Amino acid sequence: MRSGSYSVLPGLGPTLGFTLAYLGVLVLLPISALVIFSVNNLSAAEFWQVVSQPRVLASFRLSFVAALIGAGLNAVFGLILAWVLVRYSFPGRRLVDALIDLPFAMPTAVSGIALCAIFAPNGWVGQWVAPLGIELAYNPIGVVIALTFIGLPFVVRTLQPVLRELESEQEEAAACLGANRWQTFARVLWPTLLPPLLTGFALAFARGVGEYGSVIFIAGNLPMVSEIAPLMIMSHLEEYDYAGASAIAVVMLAISFVLLLLINKLQAWSWSRIGGSRV
Repeated sequence: MRSGSYSVLPGLGPTLGFTLAYLGVLVLLPISALVIFSVNNLSAAEFWQVVSQPRVLASFRLSFVAALIGAGLNAVFGLILAWVLVRYSFPGRRLVDALIDLPFAMPTAVSGIALCAIFAPNGWVGQWVAPLGIELAYNPIGVVIALTFIGLPFVVRTLQPVLRELESEQEEAAACLGANRWQTFARVLWPTLLPPLLTGFALAFARGVGEYGSVIFIAGNLPMVSEIAPLMIMSHLEEYDYAGASAIAVVMLAISFVLLLLINKLQAWSWSRIGGSRV
C-alpha cells in the first residue's frame, strides 16, 4: 500500500485471498466437479456419442440461437426503453421502471404460465393471430419470447446508469455544429453506449442459455423442434443417466464460456476505443 494512503479494507493479501476462496467454492468447485464427473464416467467415444445425438444437437442449436435472438431483441428495445425512462418524465414512469424488475422477482414457472396465457392459441394475444396461421407458442417462437422476457432487465439496468451520466450538453453541442439526429447518435452517444450494451447483451444471453422454468411451458417440448438443452439435461437426470446429463452440461458450459469470452473481448475493445478517442 502506498505511503500516506488509507484503505478501509485490511489489505491486498487478505481481501484477495478471501475473493479467490469465495469464487473457488461458489464457482470453480462446482464447475470442476461437473467436468471431473463427466471425464471419470464417460470415455471419449461415449461422451461424443451422447452429445452428437441428433436430438441433443437440435436442443443445442435451439438454446443458443434463441438466446442470441432474445438478447439481440433486448439490446435494441432495451436501449429504447432505458432511454425513455432516463430522458423523459411522464405519469407512471416510476411504475414502469419498477415493472422492469418483474422478471427478476417472478418465479420462472409463473412467468412461463403467464406467457402461455397470453401467447397460446387461445390466449389473449394468440387468439387474434392464430386465424392468420401465426403460432406464438409451443414452437421455437415461444422459446424466443420467453428468453426475451426474462432477459430484458439485464439490458435496461446496465444502460440506465450510463445514460444518466451522459451530458445532454454534448448532444446540444453536436446539434449546434450541424449534426443531425443520426450523426449525433452515431458519433456522440453510440461509442459510450456500446460497452454497457454489450454487457447487458452478454448477461441476457447467459441467462437465456440456462433458462428452464419459463421456457418449458411455452415451448411445447417437441423432439427436434422445441426442446431446449436444459430440458435434455433434465430428461437424462429423470432416467438416472447422470453421466449423460453431465456430458450435455459440459458442452453447454464450454460453448457459453467461449461466446461470453468473445463478447467480453469485444467489450474491452470498445472501451479501449473510447479511451483512445478521449485522449
